[in-house]
Amino acid sequence: MSQQKGSQLLKNILKSKWYPRIFQWPTLIVFAIIMYELLIGIPVAHDNFGTAMTWVLWWPIIPLIFLLVGRFWCAICPFATVSDLVQKFVGNNRPVPKFLKKYGIWIIDALFILITWADHIWGVVESPRGSGILLLMLTTGVIVAGAFFERRTWCRYLCFIGGLAGNYSRAGALQLRGTPEICAKCTVSACYKGSDKAPGCPMFEFPKTMDNSARCNFCGDCVKNCPNDSITISTRIPTKELWFIRKPKLEESFLAIVIMGIVFVQNITMLEVWAEIQQWMGGILGTANKDIIFTVTFIIAMAIPALILYLTSWFASLKNSDNALMNLTKFGYALIPLDFAGHMAHNLFHLLAEGKSVLFTGLALFGINNEGASAALVGMETIVFLQYALLALGTLASIYTAYRIAKSNYKGKEVFGTVVPYVILILALVAFNIYLFMLPMAHRM
Repeated sequence: MSQQKGSQLLKNILKSKWYPRIFQWPTLIVFAIIMYELLIGIPVAHDNFGTAMTWVLWWPIIPLIFLLVGRFWCAICPFATVSDLVQKFVGNNRPVPKFLKKYGIWIIDALFILITWADHIWGVVESPRGSGILLLMLTTGVIVAGAFFERRTWCRYLCFIGGLAGNYSRAGALQLRGTPEICAKCTVSACYKGSDKAPGCPMFEFPKTMDNSARCNFCGDCVKNCPNDSITISTRIPTKELWFIRKPKLEESFLAIVIMGIVFVQNITMLEVWAEIQQWMGGILGTANKDIIFTVTFIIAMAIPALILYLTSWFASLKNSDNALMNLTKFGYALIPLDFAGHMAHNLFHLLAEGKSVLFTGLALFGINNEGASAALVGMETIVFLQYALLALGTLASIYTAYRIAKSNYKGKEVFGTVVPYVILILALVAFNIYLFMLPMAHRM
């Protein structure tokens, strides 16, 4: 199938009156079953279907979904569907508060860090009830936001995976754009405002001028509303959007380095030597309290990559016309491919080493037991090979992205002088990742 035919097929799908409802309702039903299992079902994570679906299947594959099809998940997410239903029946449609518009991504960054920290402190992943309570809290936030504010305020400004979705979707293989020549003559703006065919853009984006995929969730509303058939859906080289960021944002670059720190934390705490690391840290801190030990470790894991990135940006500033903070803001995006590779490599362990637990716990709901059967989908040799392959691809993509960012911002010797410090940083980060993956890890289920 040619790219043009494939793009037209995607556009026709988004135009359909059945899209995205045909995906939303099954997803909402599965979510309800998961919630029931987490809150009422077997209290042991190893045997709980809700835990397996959430942490062994959904969470490991969500980065891959963002990379392949952008924020399509956000179009069919049960939280988004709940928000739409609340708005339809009891919504006040108030304007989004100014502080959310200004600090939304920072709030998302903070929530992402907080939930990761809370998981390790209270064992959310290992506790079906804890996972259920977390989802209930998020559902409550969705309902409140949907009841008071217009469109999908929660999804745009508060969802804890919104920043992750935005960063990975920027590096994704799919994009939705308006055709400039057609949109320039349009005075209707139905793509944003909506029409009798569909609501306006739920993510507060103006497809007519949209130049990035960070917040487009492929809901199809703009495609249905456009009177000029201007909206196009096309494939692209993954990471290409990162090469030409017109308005880089510090909070997005900050999240890129934070994700790297979080992957480090996730890997370190899964190591069989984590108990020894805790004892060593406890000796330094003078405490045996595991919560304090983890919190300090967590802060260090967040701070060190951020400080190293700032130092790298300072070295780059010696070779170009920007200061360290501006370099950090621009080149933080170059870490997104390596973020994805490290994140997905970590998730592969759960998905491939424990993937059958989704099937086993699902069958157990019908009284079919598979006690003692291996949950692994493939052997560890295959998992390790795939992890290293991902890290290699992510490294090359990040180095090339750093080069393209430098080339689009500087000239002559400035390009080489700027890129070298970031290449060294990227190689150092991937080397540490490889070292962690070489060490024995514990299973989640």
